[in-house]
Amino acid sequence: MDMTPRRRFLAATAALGAGPVFGMSAARAADRFPLRPIALWVPWPPGGGTDLTMRLLAELAGKQLGQKVLVENRPGAGGTLAMPVLQQAQPDGYTIAQMPQPVFRAPLLQKLTWDPIRDTTPIIQVSGVTFGMVVPTASKLRSVEDVVTYARQNPGQLTVATNGVGTTPHLVLDELFARRKVDWIHVPYKGTAEQMIAVSSGQVMVGVNSNGFAPFVDNGQLRLLATFGEHRTKRWPSVPTLRELGLGIVATSPYGLAGPRGMTPEVVRVLHDAFRAAMNDPIHLAELEKYDQELAYLGPEDYGRAMREAYAAEKRSVDRLGLVKNVPGS
Repeated sequence: MDMTPRRRFLAATAALGAGPVFGMSAARAADRFPLRPIALWVPWPPGGGTDLTMRLLAELAGKQLGQKVLVENRPGAGGTLAMPVLQQAQPDGYTIAQMPQPVFRAPLLQKLTWDPIRDTTPIIQVSGVTFGMVVPTASKLRSVEDVVTYARQNPGQLTVATNGVGTTPHLVLDELFARRKVDWIHVPYKGTAEQMIAVSSGQVMVGVNSNGFAPFVDNGQLRLLATFGEHRTKRWPSVPTLRELGLGIVATSPYGLAGPRGMTPEVVRVLHDAFRAAMNDPIHLAELEKYDQELAYLGPEDYGRAMREAYAAEKRSVDRLGLVKNVPGS
């Protein structure tokens, strides 16, 4: 039935009014983001150094976003268990995760359904960690050479704890002891806090991990034998690096935040801006300093490039060490 001029006018007005609702652009949608809390997945147990700094960062970013950023812990598998979450999440910005170095190594060592480059959208690089080797303060092992000598004189008796199979500390130890042709017993833990308690109480002889060991060193429970960076740390300037000791090993582990594959640039920008402001907050900087960390900021494009470079570098390391991918036929 033909509409009267008045009805045609009302219909056209209604259509125009509905346009912004049903035809909202990505940019307009981003203007409304976020409308609810955001989940930040941290692949380490509660209470460790990384968990504590990430919780503070999430709290500060939440104030910028006007919505809470809720930390969800998913420890295990060497710090890679947030990746399946990202792979299965909607790319709407409400699910993001910390990207530790092991996620770029794990797919090269075993068959996995996810890919750290294909299945993610880079948001921001935040900082990096200092790795080190520690022993109980009362231990007779007072240097890295003492540790190697003990392992040589007592085959199969040296116990060394790390934060998981396939982590950077694990690979560093594999390389270190393989070069010296000594046997050792690997004792993996899910997180730093549990591991450091085990080392300080003498349950294991040596611990290797990231800078979550800092409070234990500072309160006198642990002795730091060496760090793994390019240079000595500002916090422990008297402690040598593995490179200084003639071992030729440098290990660093920058980390950042990423979301699922397919996030819009507008939503990435909102998250990036909030977390960049949060990471530069003096409260966050003071928390990083507790663990001998500094900012290592990269924006989405540069962080994406760094992630690809990290993946390529891990492949070169795996090939050099002759590690075999744990898949049928390999």
